[in-house]
Amino acid sequence: MRRVVITGYGLVSALGNDVPSAVSRLRVLENTVKISEELKTYVGLQSHLCALADGFVKPAHFTRKVIRTMGRVSILALAATEQALAQAGLTDDPILKGGRTGVAYGSSSGSVDAIADFYTVLHAHEVKNVTSSTYIKMMPQTTAVNLSVHFGTTGRLIPTGTACTSGSLAIGNAYEAIRYGLQDVMIAGGAEEFSATQVAVFDTLFATSRLNDDPKHTPRAFDRDRDGLVIGEGAGTLILEEREHALARGATVLAEVIGFGTNTDGRHVTQPNHETMATALRLALADAGIGPEAVGYVNAHGTATLLGDVAESTATEAVFGRHVPVSTLKNYIGHTLGACGALEAILSIEMMRGEWFAPNLNLTAPDPKCGTLDYIMGEGRTLSTDTVVSNNFAFGGVNTSLIFRR
Repeated sequence: MRRVVITGYGLVSALGNDVPSAVSRLRVLENTVKISEELKTYVGLQSHLCALADGFVKPAHFTRKVIRTMGRVSILALAATEQALAQAGLTDDPILKGGRTGVAYGSSSGSVDAIADFYTVLHAHEVKNVTSSTYIKMMPQTTAVNLSVHFGTTGRLIPTGTACTSGSLAIGNAYEAIRYGLQDVMIAGGAEEFSATQVAVFDTLFATSRLNDDPKHTPRAFDRDRDGLVIGEGAGTLILEEREHALARGATVLAEVIGFGTNTDGRHVTQPNHETMATALRLALADAGIGPEAVGYVNAHGTATLLGDVAESTATEAVFGRHVPVSTLKNYIGHTLGACGALEAILSIEMMRGEWFAPNLNLTAPDPKCGTLDYIMGEGRTLSTDTVVSNNFAFGGVNTSLIFRR
């Protein structure tokens, strides 16, 4: 089997619009959640909270011609990918167009504004809002296709539209494409643009935080007083590369992907199953060829929902059988849906490299119904480990677990 390494990554998030800025902001130990005046205008919407990448400014070279077929979600993905390729030293490299580079990328959906324009055909019985690029902006594979066309890749295209596992499943699929010799380089990740419709989806499920008068203290995953998630936005891109190929061209290796596990619950669309979650974790460990004792930190999905936190934490306890250090980044940046798997993987690797792991912000009293784990609390944790796990779980019962080694 071929070994797969990471040679570059980039991001856009509420924490910052590049990796160094996001890591620095993470150490402030304060979330990025704020009250949205826009959300207040929607009748019946109970949550008015969000975590936006509002510091992102579209680069000047993103001209109308460059982004003609891109909605905001693809623009965020492009910005993150340019950073990742630059760090990997692959910007304008012939390998991108030679057939041995592919794209695995996803989001929960395409751009919502384009979707709204598209469906005016049905509601208004007129097509005036539909242009030649409307469908390209709204289609579920919009991020993957736009990145492939922009950078001229001619290898595999693997779109992932699996909600909250879009980013992590893309990384896993990219890893397998390289490991089994199908590609040498993969652009992998996920993105999501903010929309009130996303808040409404979770609001109707009573899964959003209603702490509208105290945004700095929500979400609070694993806490007994948690009351739901906060929707965020952003994008994260990782460059995966066959190890020998990377070393031959003198690339800097940031981390190695050593394990990936994925499965589905096969039981319920929105209610998680701790047993199949645990199976996904075991699949990743088996793929990596390591035991649970080798893992020094677990980055949790940590949605701060009543059912999700209990299922995930009990699954983690069942697999590791010890007080493994655990924290979630959603307490800082909200739930970025299709982007979370990529953003959390990047930040988990950066924490491993920096030997400091962010605490579970806002967690003061762990829910006794949750698994017995070493929930990092307080000022963070100085910890030297060579192996970290990043887990994500999605609607549809899609479970993913990624393992990275220093």
